[in-house]
Amino acid sequence: MLPRVLPTLLGLALSGLLASPALADGPLFSADGYRTGLYRSPTPASAEVAQTVDTAQVQALAKENALLIDVYKRPWLNGRFIDSEAHANLPHSHWLPNTGDGQLDGQWATYFSRHLDRLSAGDRARPIVFYCRSDCWLSWNAVRRATALGYSRLYWYRDGLDAWEAAGLPVVAATPEVFP
Repeated sequence: MLPRVLPTLLGLALSGLLASPALADGPLFSADGYRTGLYRSPTPASAEVAQTVDTAQVQALAKENALLIDVYKRPWLNGRFIDSEAHANLPHSHWLPNTGDGQLDGQWATYFSRHLDRLSAGDRARPIVFYCRSDCWLSWNAVRRATALGYSRLYWYRDGLDAWEAAGLPVVAATPEVFP
């Protein structure tokens, strides 16, 4: 009897767990499709608006002058980034922290769009690789946001910095791009 009951109990436990307010304080996605919470959790295998790439593909894109954009979060307080912990980037990356959040206020949206425009020299067709860490929705959101701004050659490095480091590749100390 226990083997037949076990799947039902497991299903009930999982449904309660997934709906638990301790895991999410509201919906996980905004009305316009951005992930708004639990950013460090399993991500889909692909992003519909970008090509998902692995470490070897990122290396090849970097050699072709693709922009590498890290969107990992950094605390912000009283008009400045708080250096709460060391952060590293892939070499030649640009760090636009907090721009992968599901909802950006006007300041952060402007920060994102202005830096992308500056870094791409206004070329909306320049290849851009977005990343953060593995199981990180921030880069998934950033790819969607760049699409909305009209960028067309977008790549999502789904496993990000974690995969880069696991491959034994070098990293460099990261400094956020100037805000605003």
